[in-house]
Amino acid sequence: MKALVYGAEKEIPDDVFSEWVSRPDTAVISIDMHEGHLSTDPMCPCPAPRGREIIEPVNEFHRAARAMGVPVIHVRSVLRATGEDDLKGAHPAAWRTLFPLTVGEIPGIDQHAIEGTQWNEFSTEVLEADLIVETKRRLSPFYPTDLDFLLRSMGVKRVVLNGGMTDCCVLNATFDASNIGYRVCVAADLVRGTNEEMEQAALKIISLHTGVVMASEEILRVWESATA
Repeated sequence: MKALVYGAEKEIPDDVFSEWVSRPDTAVISIDMHEGHLSTDPMCPCPAPRGREIIEPVNEFHRAARAMGVPVIHVRSVLRATGEDDLKGAHPAAWRTLFPLTVGEIPGIDQHAIEGTQWNEFSTEVLEADLIVETKRRLSPFYPTDLDFLLRSMGVKRVVLNGGMTDCCVLNATFDASNIGYRVCVAADLVRGTNEEMEQAALKIISLHTGVVMASEEILRVWESATA
């Protein structure tokens, strides 16, 4: 099978790395593919416009995964409207102060992830049989959510990640997942970062330390060949 190792495509041994990519006991986790990042509205509270490129490719990948019996889990950030989770809490999220230093003022930033707002609506296709985790309060989909509990209840041993942002929430997800014992695979063409430079840097870090990085087409090929 083929993977991206430090940014270069490389053949990796099937007998070793099938543990990372094989279809049984695997779940797809899609991170923060919602309007709070992907809306074209000028008041979008945390715009990640590069992520709009992958909305339909992610949908297509999810359809293929479902067809092969691989469950799809959508993770999104949701914060209490009363503010204790972030803005009015004792430990507000660092990104709200740091990110504007680079991108400039974000007009709707105070509304990011607030429950009951339009910004929590998924931009990708979510079916009734899919699973949703919406207790993500910080950068990792594993903290302080019930994602790990859900995966272990499902008997999942491997996770395939897509979504955003590559150099932030996706990167955090790979470290947390790897540290608690999951085999991690990232669909390289189905993630987007702050910019291409940061995205590629994050994928290189992942390929060195936390998981395999593969094209979604190659992941599906491995799954299909196992089914055949």
